[in-house]
Amino acid sequence: MRSKASITLLSVGHACVDVYQGAVASLIPFLVAERAYGYAAASGVVLAASLLSSVAQPLFGALTDRRPVPWLLPAGTLLAGLGIALSGSTDAYALTLLCVAVSGAGVAAYHPESARVARLAGGGSHSAMAWFSLGGNAGFALAPLLVTAVVGTGGLRWTPLLLLPALVGAALNLTVLRAPERRHPTGGAPAAGADDLRSFLRLSLAVVCRSVVFTGLSSFLSLYAAERTGGGTTAGTAALFVLYLGGAAGSVLGGRLAGRWDRVAVCRWSYLLSVAAVAGVVWVPGPALYMCVALTSAGLYVPFSLQVTLGQDYLPTRVGTAGGVTLGLTVSVGGLAGPLIGRVADATSLRTALAPLVLMPALSWLLLRTLPEPAGPGGRAGAPAAVVQRAVPKS
Repeated sequence: MRSKASITLLSVGHACVDVYQGAVASLIPFLVAERAYGYAAASGVVLAASLLSSVAQPLFGALTDRRPVPWLLPAGTLLAGLGIALSGSTDAYALTLLCVAVSGAGVAAYHPESARVARLAGGGSHSAMAWFSLGGNAGFALAPLLVTAVVGTGGLRWTPLLLLPALVGAALNLTVLRAPERRHPTGGAPAAGADDLRSFLRLSLAVVCRSVVFTGLSSFLSLYAAERTGGGTTAGTAALFVLYLGGAAGSVLGGRLAGRWDRVAVCRWSYLLSVAAVAGVVWVPGPALYMCVALTSAGLYVPFSLQVTLGQDYLPTRVGTAGGVTLGLTVSVGGLAGPLIGRVADATSLRTALAPLVLMPALSWLLLRTLPEPAGPGGRAGAPAAVVQRAVPKS
């Protein structure tokens, strides 16, 4: 299978998984409406999806560094879908938390191995990783539309219908994973160079800060937009859709910008833009809120795929772990801040609770300010062509 076809199928499969990450936040307004959850209880649902995922992803990343485990792609996809599908089938809060935690475990199982396979299929190119990431962002963007269409029509008891994307994604993953795995039975030769753990840790902290602001906004944006614009659930769904859709556009733009400037510089400027954009989301009133949401999304997602390839180039001997952390763990760990935001919102107001998020992209910028651009398959300095050829033969 040609590499472009492989990346395309992997990207669509990625969308089918990440629709379930977006679905957790998309379910919040319906949980509040049908079960009268407060902000703290609602944020606990996001935490449940994030907590198990955050713990499990480094373990799955270490596993993929030892040997290929391609069956995790379809298995993780199905588990992610099953948890969300069952989340509305019970009124018990504890069982709802368990269901979304199971979904988070499926997401954790999928991402490290999928990042490894995508790196092989794309030859270490940040452009290929951008297209792979685009799929995940598209899944996020489709989540509020899908959840609103299903749950908005039939209530939470209709969540079993949300299993359909997982079935499609599992089928696509089964189609594509055999081609790279037949050609790379041992996972491909590692890229040249030694691990730069210090730079990787700084990068990971920057992505954690990015994750806190993105997860905090996605968890409460639908409620906040409805409150600020007076448009009800429709206004909230629209704001969440803009947040996720802007991420899809930002990922592609990031890949293009990195073709002209180095990845670290692109990430730094994006985070500076995000500081002003997040401030606009918190304080700009009326319909202009949606423009600020779009700018926030682009600013936070331009660095997204670039940080994945940066992490893999900082840890060339442990690309599974690097992918699991930058593509998965640091995304999930942002959910750990959700309960704190919820408690502050219950005690004061939602605007007050969201205001500290303005500082998060500024911290990301500071962490990246002196970060070096690594030499490697995706770096401006570039690895020798033979490195990529050893890892991925020509299609």
